Amino acid sequence: MSRTPSREPKGRAGDWTEERRRSDEGRSRLESAPEASGESRAYARRWYTLGVLCLSLLVIVVDTTIVNVALPTFSRDLHASSSGLQWIVDAYTLTFAALLLLAGAIADRYGRQRALAAGLAVFAAGSLAAAFTQTTSELIAARAVMGIGGAFIMPATLSIITAVFTDHAERTKAIGLWSAVSGLGVAIGPVVGGWLLDHFNWDSIFLVNLPIVAIALIAGYWLVPASRAPGAGRLDLAGAALSVAALTGLTYTIIEAPANGWLSARTLGFGALSVGLLALFVAWEARAEHPMLPLRLFRNPRFSGAGVSITVLFFALSGVVFLSSQIYQFVLGYSPLAAGVRALPSAAALALFSPIGAALARRAGTRLPVTLGLAAVIAGLLIFAQASASSGYGHYVLAMVIVSAGIGLAMSAATSASMRELPPAMAGVGSAVNDTTRNMGSVLGVAVFGSITASVFASHMGSAVGSLGAAVAAAHRPGSGAGVLHAASSAFVTGADRAVLAGAIVVAAGLVVAFRAFRPARVPASAGVPAEAEASAEALAEGPAETPARVLEAARG
Repeated sequence: MSRTPSREPKGRAGDWTEERRRSDEGRSRLESAPEASGESRAYARRWYTLGVLCLSLLVIVVDTTIVNVALPTFSRDLHASSSGLQWIVDAYTLTFAALLLLAGAIADRYGRQRALAAGLAVFAAGSLAAAFTQTTSELIAARAVMGIGGAFIMPATLSIITAVFTDHAERTKAIGLWSAVSGLGVAIGPVVGGWLLDHFNWDSIFLVNLPIVAIALIAGYWLVPASRAPGAGRLDLAGAALSVAALTGLTYTIIEAPANGWLSARTLGFGALSVGLLALFVAWEARAEHPMLPLRLFRNPRFSGAGVSITVLFFALSGVVFLSSQIYQFVLGYSPLAAGVRALPSAAALALFSPIGAALARRAGTRLPVTLGLAAVIAGLLIFAQASASSGYGHYVLAMVIVSAGIGLAMSAATSASMRELPPAMAGVGSAVNDTTRNMGSVLGVAVFGSITASVFASHMGSAVGSLGAAVAAAHRPGSGAGVLHAASSAFVTGADRAVLAGAIVVAAGLVVAFRAFRPARVPASAGVPAEAEASAEALAEGPAETPARVLEAARG
């Protein structure tokens, strides 16, 4: 990738613009055509850059769900136990979430394009190792390496978008496309995994990453410009260690709680330790000379509101995808590929409504698409929760399409709002916080939805049948009847209904927070000032900003 050095400017927005001008001059040898007159201060290949970033993002997001359809194969070929299967999935998410803040800080200091390239290389190495593993432990370790790579890739993509797209309207559109790719990757993972397993061995779900990473690395060398935080301070190594320990402990607690019991001594002990580490991290960051996570960010209600919105959106998305994938296969009897194909309507809805949400935010302000999207998610969850054991695919696909449409509406607007509140010097940290909220929302969604469903299932079935998968296996043994499978399916659907209702309550709380955080600014009425210009004026009054020119830029856009 480009090796243009970055010089530290003395100021904020004005000097950042000058820094970008110098960087563009240093990159002129890479550009085959001169910049248009209207783009004298913008990187001419920025939309090609966005393509590389979205490709890099897609490969790591798809990997969060692609392994789910291969779990029965891992159980058979690697003799993985139930806990082993869980860690094959969770090792990736745990390392991903725990290292995001540290990765964002490193990218800000040493170069975002370098962090992206390094992350892609590590991800590819982990994928190659995963394809040739022989034991469950080896596969878990390889998945953790892939998570390390993903932790460097995701925040780098968003912070580079923020640096490259200096025009507010273009940046909002770019983040909308980035959000659509992110949500789409989660949804298409089971489809891709199912198709690969139907045609190739299980190692194909990891080997498929290699050509994609190779394309992203080669294209990124020419198309991703050098970028780093202006005036980045020293690395906060103590804060980094505390954040990794706290997030790892919290993630471990959440993942293991369904198996250990939410009120068990082990869960409560790890939970208390995690809370203590988080408190120590906050105390350290409040006193550190160069904090990795500047706490003043959260004094801005719009930034905090965006974080809450993103967390509950991915809480709902991951939770319902986790349950619906099991319902499609175990209750409705679809194969992994057939179940993945039946997830396509919801994936299409998410991809369709993400740019609509971004466009609506530009015209009417952030509050409308975020609150409307969260309301749609609640409606879809409530429909989902009305299911019974006799409900068919039509019931679930309707609920999932509504949920996905709501997530698409709100996700790009909330992500754009959170990044718009930050000066360029904090783009890497801000994107890492953004990505951490997404991942922690996903971890919480799977853990909470799964725990409630498992608890209700156990209360209905007792100790005779440990899981729905065990009931399916028992029903196919000689001498076993369909009665056990029907009872287990009914118990699982009942548990899923209650879990989704709990999820709807959480999303409703997020809706209240978002409605208050994104209240319209009170500015003097003037002709020709669109709603988002008012939102930008409010952002200037409430939190960190680059320059008053943001308001004028929004008014022109």
